[in-house]
Amino acid sequence: MSNRIDYTKASPEGHEAFGSVYVYLQKSGLPNELVNLVYLRISQINGCAYCIDMHSRDLLKHGLAVDKLVLVPAWREAGNVFSTRERAALAWAETVTRVAETGVPDADYEAAAAEFSDKELSDLTFAIGLMNAFNRFGISFRLTPAAVARAA
Repeated sequence: MSNRIDYTKASPEGHEAFGSVYVYLQKSGLPNELVNLVYLRISQINGCAYCIDMHSRDLLKHGLAVDKLVLVPAWREAGNVFSTRERAALAWAETVTRVAETGVPDADYEAAAAEFSDKELSDLTFAIGLMNAFNRFGISFRLTPAAVARAA
């Protein structure tokens, strides 16, 4: 895998604008672990190796159990490994990420809205949009995952 351009240097103001959303989300009141689980799941759906690597490492560094990490792609079958809020956030992340396929059905919205306040759901959706954008940068410009860099 080879990088194409360094978009952070090519367009620093654009990158900074996205960074402002990231900083906002860290202060939004949503639990950091929940947001990082959502970031990881979105990155898995989109196939962004750079972000999968980064968010997996972040979750492990902050104490997420390996048992839980490896079940993120199959969270629906993982029973109570994931809390009710985590399952609602992951389901919302999946339907919003796949918006062209799902159209985000009313039932999906109602399930998420039953678990999150309006502000939380808005912030969660900002996080979903942000990670989908970052995945597109990572994939388009072939960012090198830490694991690949170490193996080289």
